[in-house]
Amino acid sequence: MLNKLTNFFVKFMQRYMPDPFLFVVVLTFVTFILAKVFTTTSIVDMIDYWYFGFWKILSFAMQMILILVTGYTLAETKPIKIALVKLASIVKNQHSGAVIIFITAAIASFINWGLGLIIGAILAKEVAKKLDNRGIKADFGYIVAAAYMGFIVWTSGLSSSIALIIATPKSELNFIEQNTGYLTPLSETVFATYNLVGVMLIVFFLIIYLYFTRLKDRDIKNIKASVLESFDKKISKEHETSMKKTRENTFASKLENAWISSLIIFVLGIIYLFRSGLSMDINKFIFIMFLAGIILHFRPITYVKAFNDAAKVSGPLILQYPLYGGIMGLIISSGLANVIAGWFVSFSTQYTLPFWSFISSIIISIFIPSGGGHWAVQGPIMVPAAMELHASQAKVAMAIAYGEQVANMIQPFWALPILAIAKLGAKDIMGYCVIAFILGTIIYGSILF
Repeated sequence: MLNKLTNFFVKFMQRYMPDPFLFVVVLTFVTFILAKVFTTTSIVDMIDYWYFGFWKILSFAMQMILILVTGYTLAETKPIKIALVKLASIVKNQHSGAVIIFITAAIASFINWGLGLIIGAILAKEVAKKLDNRGIKADFGYIVAAAYMGFIVWTSGLSSSIALIIATPKSELNFIEQNTGYLTPLSETVFATYNLVGVMLIVFFLIIYLYFTRLKDRDIKNIKASVLESFDKKISKEHETSMKKTRENTFASKLENAWISSLIIFVLGIIYLFRSGLSMDINKFIFIMFLAGIILHFRPITYVKAFNDAAKVSGPLILQYPLYGGIMGLIISSGLANVIAGWFVSFSTQYTLPFWSFISSIIISIFIPSGGGHWAVQGPIMVPAAMELHASQAKVAMAIAYGEQVANMIQPFWALPILAIAKLGAKDIMGYCVIAFILGTIIYGSILF
């Protein structure tokens, strides 16, 4: 039954899932239609809202891209890459491989969502190469999907946009502080018991799903190690060529390879972090990833080369973020977000508001797949509602975060970095992720009561 259900979703997505760019284009059209049907906004005003939304999201988009790029650059350091190769060597078949990839990606995503996406993709490639070299069949889409499933815990983790926003004093998106004067610490969100229980449950059940899913030989789309290695060798050759140029005996080359520069930057950063205290926000998290990457790469020019490679992976995000910003601008300014969230608030109570915030977040996240972005949509509505109903502000905020991470399992936007590394299309992995969406909805919905 599990295999039949998985096979159904895989074939469905392969037939009907468009390229992620076309997906956001279709969502744009759907948003215009919904805004016209459920609000009194004119077409001309909707076009204006859509255009202005393009640019309002750029600051936050830059933060999200930096989280991705600094995480990618950290994953490219020698210690981490050696660890991933050793981890891949213990895999015996595609099912154990999928489990190991998922667990690794989930742990990394809990620490840093960008790190989780990249490490998961790199490990999936290593596992595919190891298995093919041993003559063992493995569906590449299946094991790459396992890497993406690890992303289902990111808003529960340390890089959670919403948790960090509401812990950041005087943030323009900290609606809880603006309405109540209260700064929400991570102890009430990321490190709260209900959140940690939810993470453990989703990880446990997805391990069971991945291990016991048995694909028939005729359904396995194997990928040859030579294909993956040829791509890796091309990147390695380009990197080696550029590094030879940096080793010339010139003043510029010596300065580029002077490890003392990296050490000075690292020490200065550590001094600031100790002086600033234990509080965490988005900018500080990016800064920590930057410091970790630059000290592990050691030579400044090595870090620069890795960062440049990482920036290439972020291209699809840069292309699509403004379009999602346009959708966000249209949804907020037209009042469509108020309509959607208002439906759920209208029949919520003190105890059910977190759950219905979660459900409405799933719907809104399909159109705005951004932790901070859709908090900008729901926060102004849900925070006052929580005040009126005396519901937990922290739990309502995390409910909105959960909706985003669960919706990601059927929304291909955040799969773009993984797909870029694996050279796959969204339709190759999203079918497997539907089960993760169903399990995530049940588990995270249950812990909110």
